[in-house]
Amino acid sequence: MNFVEYYNPQEIIKITEHRPNPLPDLPWVSTQRWEDVLFLHWPVSPDLLTPHLPQSLQLDLYDGTAWIGMVFFQVKGMRPRLLPAVPFISSYLQLNVRTYVTYKGRSGVYFFRLTVDSILACFLAKTWYSLPFMMAEIKMDSQGDDIHMVSKRKIGKFEERMSCSYTPEASVFHTQMNTLDHWLFERYCSWNMRQGTLLRIDIHHTKWNLQKAAAVIRSNTVTDFLTAKISQNNPIVHYSSAKQALFWPPVKERRF
Repeated sequence: MNFVEYYNPQEIIKITEHRPNPLPDLPWVSTQRWEDVLFLHWPVSPDLLTPHLPQSLQLDLYDGTAWIGMVFFQVKGMRPRLLPAVPFISSYLQLNVRTYVTYKGRSGVYFFRLTVDSILACFLAKTWYSLPFMMAEIKMDSQGDDIHMVSKRKIGKFEERMSCSYTPEASVFHTQMNTLDHWLFERYCSWNMRQGTLLRIDIHHTKWNLQKAAAVIRSNTVTDFLTAKISQNNPIVHYSSAKQALFWPPVKERRF
């Protein structure tokens, strides 16, 4: 099995056999590389997530169960198409909280939280992609194979905090059809609402090169908006060393 990681957009755009949907007709507009990616996934009751979704989106379930994911990574080399990466803007840390949804038969992602540690990256992401990015204080430190991260964001008197360490433990693999891993990872678009309009953002990358991993979560209040302490349960943990992704501009699905 080929576990080569591709970084050249001209090569990546040609590899499409793993996608559940065709590539968009329009050209991609930006690219970025994700490094030291941590995935944490918890099974949750659909009743916990549905109230937090736009009514137009259908919560996607695996064997009747909803899943919430937390993804942490370092962004590097973010740049628009045909332009070079700009220092102080192109690299930053990011922490996302998401779940899995469908719209008119297409599967994708809905983000509850999108936090970064760069004011400029936050502004540009909001401007380019119309996604609700927010600022947070995020730190990352590597010691051998062990990676440590801390994210803090003040919301009034409340501090939204995530602190954990993670380590890849197994060999690299690709997800297989009809498995939970495949269901969680093979998604190539996200939706969000902006001023009453449902927007879809398409992305493309090669199939994830994943490893099973171990994580020690020291604190997690980022998912407390669900009113259930899901972090008390052990998550499924995955790691990926790197992934180059291509992004398309938001398209309007429907106005409400």
